[in-house]
Amino acid sequence: MSDKKVSEVRNALWEQKPFFKRAITFSVVIGALMLAPSFYMLEVYDRVVNSRSMMTLAMLTLLLALVYFVLEFLQWARMGTLRRAAEHFDSKLGARVYEAVFCANLAGLRDLGLRGLRDFNSVRDFMASASTAALLDIPMALLLVGVIFWIDTTLGWFSLVSACIQAVIAALNKNASAPPLAKANGASAEAQNFVQTALKNGEVVQAMGMAEGLRGRWLKMQEKLLIHQAEASDRGSVYSTFSKYVQLVSSSLMLGLGSWLVLMGVFAGSTGLVLMASIIAGRALAPLVQVISGWRNVANMQEAMQRLETLLAKIPPRIPGLPLPPPTGVLQVERVSAVAPGSDTILVSNISFAVPAGRLLAVVGPSASGKTSLAHLLTGIWPCVSGKVRLDGVDIFAWNKMELGPHMGYLPQNVGLFEGTIAENVARFSAPDQEKVEAVTRLVGLHDFVLSLPDGYDTNVGTEGAVLSGGTRQRIGLARALYGNPRFVVLDEPNSSLDEAGEAMLMGVLQVLKKTGTTVVVITHRTNLLAIADLMLVLVNGESKLFGPAKEVLEAMKNQAQQVQQAQQAASAPSPAPGAAPPAASAVQTASVTPIKPAAAPGNTLAIRS
Repeated sequence: MSDKKVSEVRNALWEQKPFFKRAITFSVVIGALMLAPSFYMLEVYDRVVNSRSMMTLAMLTLLLALVYFVLEFLQWARMGTLRRAAEHFDSKLGARVYEAVFCANLAGLRDLGLRGLRDFNSVRDFMASASTAALLDIPMALLLVGVIFWIDTTLGWFSLVSACIQAVIAALNKNASAPPLAKANGASAEAQNFVQTALKNGEVVQAMGMAEGLRGRWLKMQEKLLIHQAEASDRGSVYSTFSKYVQLVSSSLMLGLGSWLVLMGVFAGSTGLVLMASIIAGRALAPLVQVISGWRNVANMQEAMQRLETLLAKIPPRIPGLPLPPPTGVLQVERVSAVAPGSDTILVSNISFAVPAGRLLAVVGPSASGKTSLAHLLTGIWPCVSGKVRLDGVDIFAWNKMELGPHMGYLPQNVGLFEGTIAENVARFSAPDQEKVEAVTRLVGLHDFVLSLPDGYDTNVGTEGAVLSGGTRQRIGLARALYGNPRFVVLDEPNSSLDEAGEAMLMGVLQVLKKTGTTVVVITHRTNLLAIADLMLVLVNGESKLFGPAKEVLEAMKNQAQQVQQAQQAASAPSPAPGAAPPAASAVQTASVTPIKPAAAPGNTLAIRS
């Protein structure tokens, strides 16, 4: 069943067919053994009571105990088979779902991505649940109805009508409970996402006393959730209660109907068969009642499966290409434009430049000029709306990140450490090479600090590096970016949390990278890093204003700034006397760059305005 029209989820479920066949076989045998108590009762009334044989009673009782043992063993084996099916489903689709969840967050499908793993777990857990076992018992329940037909046609039709009534109740329950249940699940996800965001920004919440307002917003979400949950629960409980009522009434009416048939002389069998038919009817309806009672689990699974199918459809798997050689670091940016995932606002527009291998490019510009968006394009995080970013001539977005990753380093503005040890974070959660870890931490000036910690490199950094200072987190992030001697490195504001010693360390690191032939792109507001830059790019409002050798760009910026300043002074000068010649107009009055402040101390910034 490999038809492309069938979703990946259904294909993965179909591959568990051997397990389900085995579970169905167990269910058939279990259903047959469920008749044992009825036959025991029939034999006791028809044979033991009449013969008054203690030996017959003992043998029948021993046989029934053996049947019960086999019955329980088969039920245990069936659940084990369903668990193995769930495990195989997990191994088949788990990695694919994890990749899709990760990519969905980058593609602007955050809500779908956040629920992706939960939905996957819901489908997997349902496979090994009692609800699935009850569904597998339904075919055997219909066979039990056939046994009742064998006992008496009238009783058979009565039991079949009862089963149809239960099926109608199940359909009504689904139609009535599904809408409020879907709304409740959506409200639950919304409330959970809100709490996660609040916890992530707990310092801001605490410092500015925002807890009360956020709690009020969360309570409103919870109220909405509880309303929908109550509505779904009320509707489901009504149908569940009615289903149990039908089961109880059907069993009793079956007994009454059988007795009436005996009294009317229509039923030719023994009275024991009447009791047997009544018990079998209850057994036949039990799986349907169980499914109806647990319909919420079935509905949740169906909804989770639909969302999971949507997620995997929107995030198709990457098609593996031919292995590529390690890059040398030649960067080409060809008329690229970009928008944030899920948005239509152009953040970077028609930018082109090239950086030879081993050169350092400094990207500068005012806030919101598109620098970080450009970093997302250079690292292949975002796709280009138009144009291409190429590394050694290969489209960097299409390059397999598992293959390219070891040759690339990236330090984002928000460092983003992960729960784990310092060594694991530096080694990018691959098997840590202690020599490489120590070498790169020495390079960023972190080795002595790490050794001073009680657990050294095995120190756990906490959630998002919560136990570390901002400067230490940034150094660990820088070490992670440089781990393994990558050939292409992008650093977005690498000195935002560094002191003067940290600035000196960063300058030394950049010089080492240049000597080793690593291509480096540094996004910065600080003027001191420009002294070692080979190339410089000035961004304003998402567009490239200047690009070229760093010294020439700085000189051009200085000249433009002086012309703008002169034009401003001329505009503010007193009006000339009548008949005097007007001042010469300057073509640079619309220039967008103001003077660079003298670098008096580390940390001076470029004053650039749009």
